[in-house]
Amino acid sequence: MNLRSKKRYSDYSNNLFVALNYWLETHFATPGYGGWVVLGIALSFFGAATNTMAGWLYVLSGTLFALVGLNIFIAIKTTKKLQIKRSAIAPVSAGDELTIELIITNPTKSAKNLIAIVDKLPFVLSPPVTTVIETIAPQQTIKLIYYAHCQKRGIYYWQEIDLKTAAPIGLFYSTRKRNINISAIVYPQILTLKTCPLIDLMGTEESKQRQSEKLYQNSSEGITKTLRTYRFGDPIRLVHWRSSARFGDLQVRELETITGGQEIIICLDNSSTWQEKYFEQAVIAAASLYFYGSYQQLEVKLWTADTGMVKGNKVVLETLAGVEFAAQNLHQIPDLPLIWLSNNSNALNSLPNNSSWFLFPDEDDNIDVPQNCASTGIIYDHNQPMANLLQKTF
Repeated sequence: MNLRSKKRYSDYSNNLFVALNYWLETHFATPGYGGWVVLGIALSFFGAATNTMAGWLYVLSGTLFALVGLNIFIAIKTTKKLQIKRSAIAPVSAGDELTIELIITNPTKSAKNLIAIVDKLPFVLSPPVTTVIETIAPQQTIKLIYYAHCQKRGIYYWQEIDLKTAAPIGLFYSTRKRNINISAIVYPQILTLKTCPLIDLMGTEESKQRQSEKLYQNSSEGITKTLRTYRFGDPIRLVHWRSSARFGDLQVRELETITGGQEIIICLDNSSTWQEKYFEQAVIAAASLYFYGSYQQLEVKLWTADTGMVKGNKVVLETLAGVEFAAQNLHQIPDLPLIWLSNNSNALNSLPNNSSWFLFPDEDDNIDVPQNCASTGIIYDHNQPMANLLQKTF
C-alpha cells in the first residue's frame, strides 16, 4: 500500500470514527476522557475480581459501573424534556449585528444543570455559537441573547440546535438535536448621499416636483387632510396642539400631498453573469439611489430582471437582500425613464429617453460606451468610494 493510499485509508477511518461517535452521542451517550479512565479502571477491577474471587474487587468494579450508568442516565434525561423557542430576528443592514434570542423552558419538576446550547448558524454569518447554562430551575424560563456580526447581505435560513451535557460529573456526554426553523434578513448597506446627479438630473419635470415636495416637507401650514396619532419621527411642527390637548394624546396633521412628475425606476440588471464583488457594489448603489430618491419625495421604484417592478421600503430592501445575478425568468425592461445599473453596455442605446446609467466593468475589462449614446452616466472606478461616485457630477 503506497503512502497516498495509506493516508486515504487513515482519513476514511478517522471520518468513520467521528461519524460513529457523533451518532452515538446524539442517540445515546459517549464517554469523555474521564469516562474512558473510569471504564478502564472498572474493567480492570472486574478482571482482577474474576481471577482472585475477591469480593471487595467486585464491589469496587460494581460501584464504578453504577457511577457510569448514573452519569449516562442523568445526561440523557437532562436534555430530553427541555423546551426551546426562537424569537423572530429583526432585519439589519450589512455591517451590523443580528440579535438572536432563544427561550429555554424547563417544564419538569427537577433542576437541569450544566447544559451547553449550540446554535449552528450559517457559516457565512458566524461559527456555531455555544452558550452554557449552569442551572435552570423547575418551571423556569431563561432567555439567551447573543449576536452575529453580518458582513454580507442576504436572506439566511437555519434550524439546527444542539443541547449538550455531561451532567452530573462529566464522565459521559449526551447531545440531542432540535430543529427550529428561523430566518434572518441582512439588508445591503445604504449610503448617505447629500446629492446624486443620477437622480437630480432625471428631467425637468422631476426637478420641479422635487422642489415643490421640499417646500411641502418644510412647510407647517397648508390644507390639512386629516389628523392622526403621533408616530415616532413625525415633525414636531406638524403637531396640532389644540386637538392634542382635547384628546390627551399628540395629534399630527397630514397635509395634502403635492403630486406630479414622472416615476424614477432603479433598474438592477441581474440577468448577466457578474464578478461577485462588483455585483455587491451594484446592489449597494441601487439601495442608496432608491432611498435617496425616496428622501427627496420622488416616486421611486426598483426593477430587477427576475422580480420585475417593486416598490415600498421594506419590499425593496428584502428584494435587494435576496437578489442574485444570472437570474432566470426575465421580465421586460420598463419603457420609462430609468437608471440602468449593469456590467453590460450593449443595452445603452435602447434605454428610454431621459434615462441614465451606472456601469460596472470587470477589473481587467474596459466598457466601450457607444458614441451615439443618447443617455449619460457613470463608470464604476474601484479606486474611489461608492459614495463619491454616486455624488459625482457627470
